[in-house]
Amino acid sequence: MNPPAVLQTPGFAHYSLAWSPFFNSRLALASSANFGLVGNGRLHIVSLVPGPGGLPTLKLDKFFESQDGLYDLAWSEAHENHVVTASGDGSIRLWDVTLDNLAIGVWQEHTREVFSIDWSNIQKDTFVSSSWDGTVKIWKPDRPRSILTLQAHQSCVYQALFSPHQPELISTCSTDGTLKIFDLRSPAYATGPSTNTFTNPLSAAVLTVPASASEVLTLDWNKYRPLVLASGSVDRMAKVWDCRMVKMGDSQVGGTCECSLPGHEYAVRKLQWSPHQADLLATASYDMTCRIWNTIPMGPQPPLRYIHDAHTEFVVGCAWSLYDEGLLATCSWDSRLNVLRP
Repeated sequence: MNPPAVLQTPGFAHYSLAWSPFFNSRLALASSANFGLVGNGRLHIVSLVPGPGGLPTLKLDKFFESQDGLYDLAWSEAHENHVVTASGDGSIRLWDVTLDNLAIGVWQEHTREVFSIDWSNIQKDTFVSSSWDGTVKIWKPDRPRSILTLQAHQSCVYQALFSPHQPELISTCSTDGTLKIFDLRSPAYATGPSTNTFTNPLSAAVLTVPASASEVLTLDWNKYRPLVLASGSVDRMAKVWDCRMVKMGDSQVGGTCECSLPGHEYAVRKLQWSPHQADLLATASYDMTCRIWNTIPMGPQPPLRYIHDAHTEFVVGCAWSLYDEGLLATCSWDSRLNVLRP
């Protein structure tokens, strides 16, 4: 196996990364000075280009400064040069990577750190954010304020993601150890002259999955199997949940754990399903590794396929290339972005 392509961003610890849905060799990277505890942040735009001997190499195209640390980002699904970022000061910013310096849009509604942001790949004019303030907010980039607020959990919401199959479904995970699925079509979300979700947030999940006795830090929807999700938590476990038996419309507790994937030595901080294979899952952990798993229960292959252990600090992000099957990017508090083919 060839060594990974590496890009270093000295002084800025990474928090998240994402491949462009429009360009097969472009990535965006969210980072923070001083490990995100205090100080500014940077949005890095990176290209994967051919290097000496034909091996790919990473090139920093440009970066944007922010006043507070950046915790997550998402590429627009509607505009090839737009990226939205989540910040420690509670703000959300929209950037045009062809411009210099300032963001082209700023929203300030969350009262605590914004920890995740996700752009719907079906409803391409809509993105969702989650915060330590317990709320999840839905936005359109041309609107001056959020269009919907969910009081999703009573404590920090680490991640909120649109379903890649049904644009009305959003899943969340939290400090409280649960995964939740919200259906924006349900009667609890009726809007009218007398309803205002901004001042009276909605909170009824159609499904609550008691996923862990510890904090659930990350989740992802399977790209091929609707209502199958993966979760990663502080108890070092990644788990696969089958929620297909649930009747959407009632508020209930449930979900079947299809498989558990023990092996990480510390908390599982981020995970992502492959966009090309239904049973391939990448997990990033505070144990400084990224691991690749085969999630077929009782399958012919052992669950653990590969361990990437080149990082020297917490691995906080992992993302599969949308275009190049098997290509994986990882990022870490060691200020290194790695791109590899495990």
